[in-house]
Parts: sequence; C-alpha cells; structure tokens
Amino acid sequence: MAEQAAEKRVEWVPKNRLVPKNRFALAKSRFVTGHDFSRAESAAKSTRPLGPEGCFSEIQIESGSFSATAEVALLLGIDTCGPSGSVALGRLCGQNLEILGQTELEGRNYSATLVAAVGELLTHAGITLTQLHAIVVVNGPGSFTGVRVGLAAVKGLAEGTGLQVAAVSRLAVLAYKADLPSAALDAHRNEVYLRVAGPELTPRELLVGAEELASIKPAPPRIAVCDEAAAKLLHEAWPSAEVVKSSAPTAVDALRLGLSRLAAGEFADLELLDGHYLRRSDAEIFGEQAAAGFKHA
Repeated sequence: MAEQAAEKRVEWVPKNRLVPKNRFALAKSRFVTGHDFSRAESAAKSTRPLGPEGCFSEIQIESGSFSATAEVALLLGIDTCGPSGSVALGRLCGQNLEILGQTELEGRNYSATLVAAVGELLTHAGITLTQLHAIVVVNGPGSFTGVRVGLAAVKGLAEGTGLQVAAVSRLAVLAYKADLPSAALDAHRNEVYLRVAGPELTPRELLVGAEELASIKPAPPRIAVCDEAAAKLLHEAWPSAEVVKSSAPTAVDALRLGLSRLAAGEFADLELLDGHYLRRSDAEIFGEQAAAGFKHA
C-alpha cells in the first residue's frame, strides 16, 4: 500500500535558479517513492556526502541551541496539511540550498506512507537520519488528521536524534511562495483560512466566512490562493482585491521559508509543539452537537 500511495514523479528545477528573498540557488529535484523506514535506515550507512562544487569548505550555522559545522547542512521538510502532502530533503551550502529530492504523498494515506517516504528519500540520497541537522515542519492550518500525523512523525524523529525543529504556517508558506504578504486557503463550509499582512501590519491568521471577510477593511490589495474555493469566496467578498493564483505550497517551499527560522534560532519546544488549527476538529464540533441533542432529548 505504501508503495502505491506515493506517486512517482520527476520534477526538474532549473539549476542555479535564484530565490530572491534568501538568495538560495536550486539544483534539480526528484520525487521518489516511499518504503519501509527501518530497511532504508539500515541500508543508508554511507559517510556524509560532500556537497557539489563550491561546497567543500566548512560552514557554520550557529544560533540559539542549533549549531552545525560540516561540509554541508542537511535539512528535512515535511508538509502533511493539505489535500496532498510532501517531504523534501535539502542541502545547505553557504547561501545555496540544493534540493536533493521531494516525495509527494497522497493525502488520505499519510499515516501509512509518511515515515516510509522519509526513509526512501534519505536512502535515495545516501544519507542517514543521524546526518540531518534540522527539520522544518508545516503545522497547519489544514487537515486535522494530516497535521497530527505530520507532527507525531516529526516529534518521533526529533526526539530520537536530538534534531532541532522549526514550525511554519501553511499560510505563511503560501504567501512566501507567491511573494505576497497575504494568503488564503480553503477551509470548507464556505470559509477560508486567512493570513492578512502588510508593510505596517503585523501578520494575523484566522478562520473567516463571507460575513467576516466583508467586515475586514480595507481588504488587502492582492492576496495569494492555491484553490478555486478560496478564490471564489474572496472574489465575492473583496471584488476590488486581486486574487493571485499560485500552485499549492510544498515541503520544498517550507524548507525555503524555514531557513530564516533556523538562522534566527526560532525552534519549537517538542513538548509544546501543536497544530496551528485555527478551529476545532469535526469530531469535537459534532461531539458537542450530539451531546447537546442528547441533553435536550
């Protein structure tokens, strides 16, 4: 089942394409399928791989309790918040982030495929779990089950190895990817997860419906979306705003955004790390409704 759930794809990213915000260059990226993590870890006992040309001199990343001195710094990205998810492996050489691989995951099977996909990704790159330096995880908002599965896996990996973890919002990742301050994601029930930010406005993230959207004034002049449901709701509520469509954020995008968190020493306390849900789960909502029904019966 795990082999079937992770879709085989190959994505080519132009070599040395610069990412203006952080000046990181990308090499080609490849999607691979997941398999048993224990086999992957035992098979990947090679020494730390040297970086590409220009990455052989030592670099230091020191901030807070995160400190790594090596030819390269190896980073793992995990995003299981959306209809589909992904895991990505990156190698940081100075100011260059090389994407070694990314695996796409089917949303309904995160619990069955996530850890296996991480193992396969590491094996494909000839890297062991203990060679990683940090993990960047997207902790919501999005699917409650997906968020919980992703965070549980990250905590397990980090607690067993002492890896540092940086958590990023999926809304922030989408805004970063679209190079816009504001973004929105479909939250179902005719609602959106909304990030509102600007030059003189502290970023705010909230769950809103059509009525709440209409009360937010002024509306952002431009806002990023990656799904039709959010775009439709925003068009209706904010006809003067430009809705900018982007592809859905991925673990690669999370890695790019998370680099600044790692550099600033903004690490998550694993005991306190929780999902950025913005609303209660369906189980909690329907459980309360059922309890209220029984009470009045």
